[in-house]
Amino acid sequence: MAVLSWKRTLAISMFIAILALLYLLSGKSVRTELVIEANPQQIWEVLMNEEGYKKWNGVLVPIKGEIEQGNKLTYKLVQPDGGSIEIGMTVAKLIPLKLLNQRGGIPGIFTYDHRYILEPVGNTTKVTIHEDFKGLVVLFWDTGWVQQAYTDLNESLRRHILN
Repeated sequence: MAVLSWKRTLAISMFIAILALLYLLSGKSVRTELVIEANPQQIWEVLMNEEGYKKWNGVLVPIKGEIEQGNKLTYKLVQPDGGSIEIGMTVAKLIPLKLLNQRGGIPGIFTYDHRYILEPVGNTTKVTIHEDFKGLVVLFWDTGWVQQAYTDLNESLRRHILN
């Protein structure tokens, strides 16, 4: 009986070690940058206007909550096939005119850390959209569509601000 218990403990330990290793290898990131001919204040006002997202943001549209540090929000995430799902995020960090950082997901399974970063460049602003994904699901998930969606999103933000 002790041998069986020892083998079971060893098997469980190895399984946990494999899961931990897979988790450590699971990180993926997407990043897109665009210089917009506007000052950080103009861009920040657009990012803080939840109702206005429907006019320019075809990927992540807030449907519940206010963008304030510590608040939980619900977004509609539009996927490439036109389908959508609701996802929750918490505003983790808010530095006016510089950073909007939101996080969500299920730890260990699938988490996301989404950031809009604004950097003044002369009379323009570099807008970076950066997102880190972590979790076991990420190992099997192609982020290519997210990269393209965020590239398009930055361009849409630019058009919205310049019109």
